[in-house]
Amino acid sequence: MKAPAFAYAKPASLGEALTLLENPNAQVLAGGQSLIPSLNMRLSSPELLVDIGGLEELRKIDAKGDTVRIGALVTHARLENEKRVPLLAEAAKHVAHAAIRNRGTIGGSLALADPAAEYPAVAVALEAVLVVRGKTGERRIPADKFFKDLFDTDLRPGELLTAVEFPVAKPADKSVFLELTRRHGDYAMVGLAAHNERFVFFGVGSVPFLLKGGSKEKLKKELKPTADLYNSAATKLHLAGVLLERACKTLST
Repeated sequence: MKAPAFAYAKPASLGEALTLLENPNAQVLAGGQSLIPSLNMRLSSPELLVDIGGLEELRKIDAKGDTVRIGALVTHARLENEKRVPLLAEAAKHVAHAAIRNRGTIGGSLALADPAAEYPAVAVALEAVLVVRGKTGERRIPADKFFKDLFDTDLRPGELLTAVEFPVAKPADKSVFLELTRRHGDYAMVGLAAHNERFVFFGVGSVPFLLKGGSKEKLKKELKPTADLYNSAATKLHLAGVLLERACKTLST
């Protein structure tokens, strides 16, 4: 199939991009690794495609104090080497394949809010802050408040995710990233981003699931996974328990 007809604009500044996004039928194009297939399959049909790829200010990674601010257009490949946030760096290595990691962006992944994607779980585990801009100013949204439902976030019409702020890892911090896939590069059947006492599962529901503490009994009581085309809810719950055991073992060494 071919994408439906749409207008295209490539703004030269963030202000211009926000003006274009006032169109209620506009959609943002970042890395395009999720959007382009969606357009070709006619799952998306924007009136206007706003290509933010020229906004170099969104490609920066800046460290200030105990925080690393990562621009929305930073690619997965660059994040693989972000030693100040090791959990994020480890998760980036699991994103699809090298060609996609070279083009896809952290902002695109977070804004899409695919429940099987790695970064939403990492953001919740690390208590990251998502920075969004609109014509009326900037908002800072804690990660656990950003993801609302399946492919649904706290982004308001006309707003753009511009950056994500992660805490710099402390010497005493411990983290581990695990996922189970059918084949290398596939979306995870079940995944886990764990940081100290925060265990965040993905691929088990419409949003990341936070479990505080590594209790398997608590996991069985609180996690109510949704089935997919390949795995029943019972299978997902079992796999989540397997990952929790592995994570606890790694964190305890």
